Amino acid sequence: MSTGYKIEDQFATHFITPTIVDWVDIFTRNRYRDIIMDSLNFCIKHKGLILYGYVIMTNHLHLLVRSEPGKLSDTIRDFKKFTATALLDAIRNGPESRKEWMLHRFEWNAAQNQRSSDNQVWTHENRPEYIYTKRFFDQKLKYIHDNPVRAGIVEQPEDYLYSSAKALLLNKPSPVPLADWYS
Repeated sequence: MSTGYKIEDQFATHFITPTIVDWVDIFTRNRYRDIIMDSLNFCIKHKGLILYGYVIMTNHLHLLVRSEPGKLSDTIRDFKKFTATALLDAIRNGPESRKEWMLHRFEWNAAQNQRSSDNQVWTHENRPEYIYTKRFFDQKLKYIHDNPVRAGIVEQPEDYLYSSAKALLLNKPSPVPLADWYS
């Protein structure tokens, strides 16, 4: 079922928001956020993903991305498929006080549609928005960086560890390679 949000230009920069089903707060644990960071690094190195900005919130991500080989939809699909498997494995095999509840949510969501198998971790939508101007890019990057501040997690964007804010605002090293949209 499509909601009209589609990546029409596979080479263009997009603002996307992958979201966990039922807004399950999975990314409150470092080990789950690290799966996302490792997967972003893999996609950058091996799939031609170009990352301009990111934030990992408790139940969703915001990414400013582009695909060098022009396969952005495929890369995001593969990223979500791999991370869903890795997250489920980490939940099942690691210390997790909410294990039964989380697995139940993922199983229940999969049962509600025909597109999923046994578990559905991510929603099917990414709500991509085509970045068409420098002003719109800057607006989305500020939105990304301000997200943890609006959520009350930190007071300053650069204080949040799972964001590109520190790298871009303070010129500090980034745990994932960031590209410069302006060059």
